[in-house]
Amino acid sequence: MGFPVVLATLGSLAAALWAGFRLRTLLLGAVAFLFVADFLKRRRPKNYPPGPWGLPFIGNFFHLDFKQTHLHLQQLVKKYGNLLSLQFGDFHSVIITGLPLIKEVLVHQEQKFLNRPVSPIQEFLFKNNGIIMSSGRTWKEQRRFVLTTLRNFGLGKKSLEERIQEEARYLIEEIEEEKGQPFDPHFKINNAVSNIICSVTFGKRFEYQDGQFQELLKWLDEMACMEASIQMHLYNIFPWIMKFLPGPHKKLFRNREKLNMFVSHMIEEHKRDWNPAEMRDFIDAYLQEIAKNSGNAASSFQEENLISSTLDLFLAGTDTTSTTLRWALLYLAMNPEIQDKVQAELDSVISPLQQPSTTDRERLPYTNAVIHEVQRMANIIPLNVPREVSADTTVAGYYLPKGTTILTNLTGLHRDPAEWATPDTFNPEHFLENGEFKKRESFLPFSIGKRACPGEQLARLELFIFFTSLLQKFTFRPPNNEKLSLQFRLGVTISPVKHRLCAIPRGDAVEEGNRKGK
Repeated sequence: MGFPVVLATLGSLAAALWAGFRLRTLLLGAVAFLFVADFLKRRRPKNYPPGPWGLPFIGNFFHLDFKQTHLHLQQLVKKYGNLLSLQFGDFHSVIITGLPLIKEVLVHQEQKFLNRPVSPIQEFLFKNNGIIMSSGRTWKEQRRFVLTTLRNFGLGKKSLEERIQEEARYLIEEIEEEKGQPFDPHFKINNAVSNIICSVTFGKRFEYQDGQFQELLKWLDEMACMEASIQMHLYNIFPWIMKFLPGPHKKLFRNREKLNMFVSHMIEEHKRDWNPAEMRDFIDAYLQEIAKNSGNAASSFQEENLISSTLDLFLAGTDTTSTTLRWALLYLAMNPEIQDKVQAELDSVISPLQQPSTTDRERLPYTNAVIHEVQRMANIIPLNVPREVSADTTVAGYYLPKGTTILTNLTGLHRDPAEWATPDTFNPEHFLENGEFKKRESFLPFSIGKRACPGEQLARLELFIFFTSLLQKFTFRPPNNEKLSLQFRLGVTISPVKHRLCAIPRGDAVEEGNRKGK
């Protein structure tokens, strides 16, 4: 090999080494820059609430057990205090614990905490439409309209109560078909509760054997479960990556689109025979509002918002109340002595031939206490619906910058040993004093303030009538050789894991009890 060739080879090698060195340096420099930028972005402001330090880019992702997030958080609250900061990707969150601080945020300073945070998942699903996750003018207009329309279609009137009583009779007939044998109450209860909001929004109810509607309820249940999964948290942290990858988030989006199509189909049906002089339901009323605002470009009353608001009512009006009722039957099946007391009180106040109504509530203090205790223990929305700080503010001396996500710790409130005699035990006495029902300030299942649940009155009505109607007709027991548990599934709400119950008609239950007594 000649000398020139050797020089050329050495030169090529040196150039390659230098190029490789420059590439590695460039990559290392880029990585270092990203880490420094992330550190500066995550650096806590002065007087920011304390919390565990997170990892680059993912923050406190690994600090939580996503199968029981609300319970694991209580350990961090004990360590860091009643204002606890956590970070997930670009989202800075603060957990608020204790009634005084919750009232400070949701009531006294509520104008700074009225907005909803917009995560990538929420942006895809809601787009600041509807009533649940919207903010600003859209939320104000939609909320005012929804509350007015619910009142116009029966909320607070005898007509809606009669509709719930009628649906309770349908549910009883459906459960009677089981003839006391083990069955899963999940979708029967979902169907019954959903029919109430469907009668208001769509002007119709759906039969329990309607295959299409049962499929719809399953899509809804899957969505509620998937929204709290690890994959959804990862999507919120790395949306630019996750949107190209397969996984549950794709199914969530598909299910949402199916639900949108169902509502769109119902709207098209309404348009075909819509009569502005005859308002049949929520969709008719909304179509009229769209027509009234047709020349107002700034109005939020448009068809996209009609779909979102209708779907919000359908989702919220189905999942929360039906989940609470499922917990109620489960708790009573596991606490037969409490179930006996409820039925004894019902029998002493209401004739077996008479269906319970809200006029009976004051004469049923123990039953009312049991319903409230179910809500406290079930704690189905443990961190409330999130809020966002709309302007820099301070709470308890801590600085909360604009854009911070706020979560109120209802688990800590509903299980506070300073507030409840037996916080971890199902005990209706928490809501009784000298035999009379007692309201508790530390009981906030519907939240408080202007963004409290707009369907609270309807939910309370449904819970009371469905619960008392079922307990009047049936005794709920575990199936033979099957053990019930309080294990839960974490989703949008905390729901019981799949289980079966036996609904024994009351006459049969008494005879069975007498035989066992002998």
